[in-house]
Amino acid sequence: MPLQRLAELNTKDCLWVYVLRILQDGPRHAYVIRREISERFGFEPGTVTAYKVLYLLAKSGYVKKSVSGRQKVYALTPAGRKALREAIGFYKTRVKALRTGKV
Repeated sequence: MPLQRLAELNTKDCLWVYVLRILQDGPRHAYVIRREISERFGFEPGTVTAYKVLYLLAKSGYVKKSVSGRQKVYALTPAGRKALREAIGFYKTRVKALRTGKV
């Protein structure tokens, strides 16, 4: 049970990190982002949740949305790149602290 909760907190509850990581590889449609999260990271984000995260990331300036016909395409912004670097740094610090027993 504790491991399951840890996994949920670090996947579904932190979906934005995975979205930014995928967009680091190039612009994507929302449905492609959802599929890649499943394929690359091994968990299924909820449909509504993924779209809400994209909306909030765009609203906050971490991704930009463009429209191609009827489809929306999302791309990483410089602020999004910075947020992803900071998130990766955070996880590295946490792993080090867990291994060594101190920050």
